[in-house]
Amino acid sequence: MAVEGPPRSNRGDDEHDEPRSVTELVEQPAKVMRVANMIRNLLEEVKSAPLDEASRQRLKAIHEASIKELESGLAPELVEELERLSLDFTDDSTPTDAELRIAQAQLVGWLEGLFHGIQTALFAQQMAARQQLEQMRRALPGGQQLPPEDGPGFPGAPQAGTTDGPGSGGMYL
Repeated sequence: MAVEGPPRSNRGDDEHDEPRSVTELVEQPAKVMRVANMIRNLLEEVKSAPLDEASRQRLKAIHEASIKELESGLAPELVEELERLSLDFTDDSTPTDAELRIAQAQLVGWLEGLFHGIQTALFAQQMAARQQLEQMRRALPGGQQLPPEDGPGFPGAPQAGTTDGPGSGGMYL
């Protein structure tokens, strides 16, 4: 699966290569998921409670640290996109509740878009693999079939708990 692959080492040749799959652009998926869940929870907290100045300063620091943590788990292409789209707070002022909500909501939306892109890419990979398997099955001579896919729940695979033949115990013994 592309999500678990190592990052590319030949960064200079990327311009001439095919575009990388979105699953390859998330170099540390578990870390990105953890930070994304934290950001989503923070957004809910910001929505539900009024914040004093100290809370807003703390949330500003958490927001900036969250973006840095996300960047360490993403490929350079996604880091650049995130930097372009994320709101920067000025160092000298405390953001308002509304500014914090907007920044958090924007970040949550960006992350959800990223996750939807990953899901779409994985679905497309699965469909391509199924299509390739069907082509291989049709190419077999004399009506031979490939063995069923492994595991219960897949078409052609034996289902868990099925009983075939007499004396197998069945449902009514």
